[in-house]
Amino acid sequence: MLMKKRNHTCLIVSSMALLAVLMMVLYGTIGTQPPVTSSLKHDYQLLGRPLYRLDLGWPKNPEVFTGDVFAVAVNQYSAVVYVAQRGNNVPKVLVFTTDGDFLMSWNTTTLEMPHGMFLADAASSNPTVWITDVGSGPYGHCIKQYSSSGKLLQVLGTPGKAGTGLNPLQFDQPAEIFVHDSGEMYIVDGDGGMNNRLIKLSKDQEVVWMHGEKGQRPAQFYIPHSVTVDSAQRVWVADRGNKRIQVFNSITGDWLGTWGSCFTEDAPYSVRLTPDKKYFVVVQLNTHQISMLDAPPVGLIGQCRVVSVIQLADEVKPHLVDLDLKTGALYVAEIAAQQAQKFTPFSLGGSI
Repeated sequence: MLMKKRNHTCLIVSSMALLAVLMMVLYGTIGTQPPVTSSLKHDYQLLGRPLYRLDLGWPKNPEVFTGDVFAVAVNQYSAVVYVAQRGNNVPKVLVFTTDGDFLMSWNTTTLEMPHGMFLADAASSNPTVWITDVGSGPYGHCIKQYSSSGKLLQVLGTPGKAGTGLNPLQFDQPAEIFVHDSGEMYIVDGDGGMNNRLIKLSKDQEVVWMHGEKGQRPAQFYIPHSVTVDSAQRVWVADRGNKRIQVFNSITGDWLGTWGSCFTEDAPYSVRLTPDKKYFVVVQLNTHQISMLDAPPVGLIGQCRVVSVIQLADEVKPHLVDLDLKTGALYVAEIAAQQAQKFTPFSLGGSI
């Protein structure tokens, strides 16, 4: 994965003016909002229908970001945001409130290279955080469940050993996990390793079904990078290497369709659904974009349609996202900018 140093926040005024002119020339035909600028890290422009605006006050102590930020996870009930970062001698997880206050860091030694995060059992008294670890050391190539305070609870996979096995489970750079309310798990494995798999596990962590061939045909993958499940029993997978999103039936595993026309310029890295089920939020790292795509009705996949785009500054490199399912706020992990940012819906502080 990409490992870049923090961008300097100082810009020459003339350079910013030139950037604004270029953005207007490039995107003026689809409708734009004026660019919001306060530093390189915070520059962005809204293209198409404006759905989100940047919360410049989140977090209140951005200096606590000390590594490359790869993932975020939100607990809408406790109003807490978890941020995963990488680097030597840095805490791997930072914890904030949704208002931006810094709460704590996890000083765990059991995480090597966090990649994806998922908040499970959010409504319970004991919510947990699942983190995929793509490290190659003794704790890597597995998926870990932590308490909200950072205590390691269990491990999926064989720590330190990349592999293709299903019994016992083995992973090679697992990218992300989605845990359904039923306890069933959906895992995309891996992030450039030997595996190109979508695996469904039962609540007892037994394999229910799997797609595991590398290729470009339906139900084949090349670097499956993100996964989410909607309320219509559909599994949506960001098939990064093939520049497409593939869709499957969550019960049977049957292939339902593919979206590719929206990703000719850059691949989808992250896929999440807004709380009102109207839009998919998709990140494209190399073009520094966050796109909102119309979510299709039940029984239809159709073709993808971009409704709105958040165009971030160059060299920000957004990676994975999560949404507050109560307020609709969008949190973005940005590798090269070494930060996470919060975007709030335009609609009166509530979910879009």
